[in-house]
Amino acid sequence: MENFDEYLKQGEPNKADKAKVWKTAIGLQQVDGLKPSDYLIETARQNIEGNITIEEVKLRIDTYYTQQPAKKDETRTEEADKVSARITEILSENTFAFSPAEYLTIHRRLFAGIYSHAGKIRDYNITKREWVLNGETVLYASAESLKATLEYDFSQEKKFSYKGLSAQETIEHLAHFFSYLWQIHVFGEGNTRTTAVFLIKYLRKLGFKEVNNDLFAENSWYFRNALVRANYEDLSKGIYKNEKYLIRFLQNLVQNGKHILKNREMHIHFSEEGNDTVNDTVKSKHDTVNDTVLNLIKQNNVITAVEIGDLLKISLSTAKRRIKVLKNLGRIARKGSDKSGYWEILGENN
Repeated sequence: MENFDEYLKQGEPNKADKAKVWKTAIGLQQVDGLKPSDYLIETARQNIEGNITIEEVKLRIDTYYTQQPAKKDETRTEEADKVSARITEILSENTFAFSPAEYLTIHRRLFAGIYSHAGKIRDYNITKREWVLNGETVLYASAESLKATLEYDFSQEKKFSYKGLSAQETIEHLAHFFSYLWQIHVFGEGNTRTTAVFLIKYLRKLGFKEVNNDLFAENSWYFRNALVRANYEDLSKGIYKNEKYLIRFLQNLVQNGKHILKNREMHIHFSEEGNDTVNDTVKSKHDTVNDTVLNLIKQNNVITAVEIGDLLKISLSTAKRRIKVLKNLGRIARKGSDKSGYWEILGENN
């Protein structure tokens, strides 16, 4: 991501704008633990420089994977490359219609040829285990009610008037609307990325022209977890829906807010007093290391502790401790035996 910073600091205005959009598009892949290839980064750089159009970018990416099809463990890199280019194209367009049809169209444009159900409302019920919920799931809308629920939420937002609202009240309303829209979970996969793109386009329509796109580039995982926490409750355990994390994100996004966004603070077992009851090792100094280990597992779900240790230049015992932390947080689960099993990533495919 640092490859584009030079354009933001000293590039021409047009190049800086393109760089911002590309950083957002690439950063949003992190909500599914995806990372675009070096080829995509270099192709994006040529687009920022003005050497090729976004259409040529998409053509090159398509040709690249046609000539050398992605291996089984690289298919999601192909997805990250193609979706990054498509998000860049959509965010570069000065067109938008606030409607369910637009929402479905964005999903279709992002995932055509990647998901067979691109642009279609899911026809099955889903659950997704979330690490921020310690392995529990948000209750999503049933397949039978999706179309009616989606249309109702859009109709209510269209009727809503922002006139007379303070800046804080505006942000709170937007947080409420988008948390509901996300919770419907119209799509089987790609729901969060589609919602994020729609959010950015809608904010522009409302007049928020200076959106801090770096937030999606650097905190897309926080954005998703904030949506999860805004839609989960377990009254028997004293856990309530909480939109404050999403509000903080939106304040940073459109009001130049200075909130420090930490994923671990959203965990349902996190203590405000600083005592994290999930695991004593979950401290901020370990966040980066744990994310690095998680990314290795996402890239290779049969990777061993020995291989992780070799790649990160850490001892076997340290590698095992990092894996244990991720298991205790509910971010990964072991399926099968230690010898022939694999790692399951929890709370993905959004």
